[in-house]
Amino acid sequence: MVLAGCTALGVWVAGEAERLCGSKDATPIVIDEIVGVLLTYYAVPVALLPVLVGFVCFRLFDILKPLPQLEQLPGGWGIMLDDLCAGLLAQGCLRLLLVLLGY
Repeated sequence: MVLAGCTALGVWVAGEAERLCGSKDATPIVIDEIVGVLLTYYAVPVALLPVLVGFVCFRLFDILKPLPQLEQLPGGWGIMLDDLCAGLLAQGCLRLLLVLLGY
């Protein structure tokens, strides 16, 4: 519920911040990163390896933008869905690695 609530709030906040800053996904807008990281670590064991791997995977997918068309969506949707996609992909990679390592 926290993730869903933060996502809904983030869409609104990011859209307003974009309007106030006058640019798409401006540097001061970080709620999208926070929600993306929350999704990355959702229901993952708390230990050093998952934290490090999750962070690296999230940053990698956030930089590579596997679905760049998400950024083109209007307002806060484009800002938020871009990082939610990165978080979802990072979560998948992290879970796969944890299964392979027997976590």
